[in-house]
Amino acid sequence: MDILHLIDRIEELFNESRAVPFTRNVVVDEDKMLDIIDQMRVTIPEEVKKAQQVVSQKDRIVAQAQEEASRIVALAKEKAEQIVDREAIVKSAQTRGAQIVAQARDDAANTRHDADDYVIESLQKLEEEVTKVLTQVRNGIRKVEEDRLHAPSAQAMTPESNNKNN
Repeated sequence: MDILHLIDRIEELFNESRAVPFTRNVVVDEDKMLDIIDQMRVTIPEEVKKAQQVVSQKDRIVAQAQEEASRIVALAKEKAEQIVDREAIVKSAQTRGAQIVAQARDDAANTRHDADDYVIESLQKLEEEVTKVLTQVRNGIRKVEEDRLHAPSAQAMTPESNNKNN
């Protein structure tokens, strides 16, 4: 039986009771009152047991919830550490990648500079060689032209004139 129901029955019993004139007292049916009190004695321990069960269930549920919350917090911390570690690795890789790209650019610039130096040096040597050859060609042309100017005329060298000279 529910304790609230028994309390309602006591209230009904009180409301049905006769008032004692000139006082605030009432006459209550003793048997009905004792019967309700006995029922309350039986019911109250049951209600208390139920309340204790509810409290213990609440404590168990709260403990489980706290344990689950602790586990979730630990997992979240672990996940956060993994993310931080991953971010650190990514940042480190990005930094290293930037260093590699910068080094490659420097190496390419140095190689380009060295290649340019080699090309300039080769072209300068080629220019010197071409200048020497050009000088030799010009000297050769000049020599032929000088020989032509200082040499006896071409007619004097014909076979007829050679025969006359002999």
